[in-house]
Amino acid sequence: MAGQPFFFIPSEYMKSIKQYNLIAFLIFPFILWGCGSDSDDTGGGVTPATNVISLSATELNFDGNSGSQTVTLTTDHEWAASVSDDWVSVDPKSSTNRNATVTVTVQKNGNYDGRQATVTFMAGTARATLKIVQAGGDGVPDPDAIVCPIPGYKLVWNDEFDKGTSLSRSDWTHEVKGHHWVNNELQNYVDEKTPDGQWVTRIKNGCLQIRCLKENGSIYSARVYAHINQGWKYGYIEAKMKLPVGRGTWPAWWMMPVGNDWSTNPWPMCGEIDIMEEVGAVPNEVSSSVHTQDYNHTKGTQKTHAMNIGTAETEFHTYGLEWTENSITTYVDDKVQLAVTKAALGSGHNQWPFHYAFYPILNLAWGGDWGGMKGVDESALPCIMEVEYVRVFQKK
Repeated sequence: MAGQPFFFIPSEYMKSIKQYNLIAFLIFPFILWGCGSDSDDTGGGVTPATNVISLSATELNFDGNSGSQTVTLTTDHEWAASVSDDWVSVDPKSSTNRNATVTVTVQKNGNYDGRQATVTFMAGTARATLKIVQAGGDGVPDPDAIVCPIPGYKLVWNDEFDKGTSLSRSDWTHEVKGHHWVNNELQNYVDEKTPDGQWVTRIKNGCLQIRCLKENGSIYSARVYAHINQGWKYGYIEAKMKLPVGRGTWPAWWMMPVGNDWSTNPWPMCGEIDIMEEVGAVPNEVSSSVHTQDYNHTKGTQKTHAMNIGTAETEFHTYGLEWTENSITTYVDDKVQLAVTKAALGSGHNQWPFHYAFYPILNLAWGGDWGGMKGVDESALPCIMEVEYVRVFQKK
């Protein structure tokens, strides 16, 4: 059989085989095509690979300034990223490196409100989303995002102490008084700076700092009033602060009546609300009091309560007041400190003078009747009281 194929089919059969194949292709094209498809994952074909992608974080938070943070990406495929808003950028935007560190950069937020965006990472069939949250401009919280710890109130004024280096003159007033002005206290209250130019109040690191120091043999400190000419009548008011350290310190967060006529309505008849006081001689013990004509410390009848919170001088804590027509309740970290009511004290002015606007006060005294009850330790000077914010809420 020289010259013939190893497997020989006679020519008379070849014609019929070709005809059969043509008929089969025309009649059963989908059967013939589908049997060998890689996309058929039920008929024994190859199943497509399922990719994976993971991120070290699902959300990044930024203040209102420009800045960058990183996130680690791990995947089994080359990848790329897309951003939802042009104030966000990523580097690198894509890579064949399956373990990558991605830098996320945000632009400065020029708006008061906060904003959000997303970064979507794609690797083959896998997707992962990174949420980007940025606070309002210069880190100022969106007022709608500042929630009163007591339901039913809305924010009406706040100072987050995150702008500039000095207190706003439209919001705050410095007291200027010499030593022994009240309570035999030893400090001189000055407006922002001492005679030699050292600061007693400044804005730094997002806080109001009130400093007490010694200069040329005299003690200087600060006492500041918020909206002294208007104040607020009723509401919830809160400050977050860290207290100074040292025997002789007397920091306070309290309120006095607006536009009071001292000749006809002297203290304590006018009323006083002490949201928080502490003396360094009894460290970390914070107290709240109310003073009226009938209930005050000169008679030993003041309404007061104290608690030791352990870290008042080393950590920030919140000190709040809810004041209504018929009640006054103070809080430390949202826990009740002092609670008094008009019904219990009496409805007359001498018992309950809390029926007009009061303004908030922050001060750091040195020595005096209470602060100096165990003497003073000048080695503690200079000392600093730090306030992260002051917020005022009123009924909606």
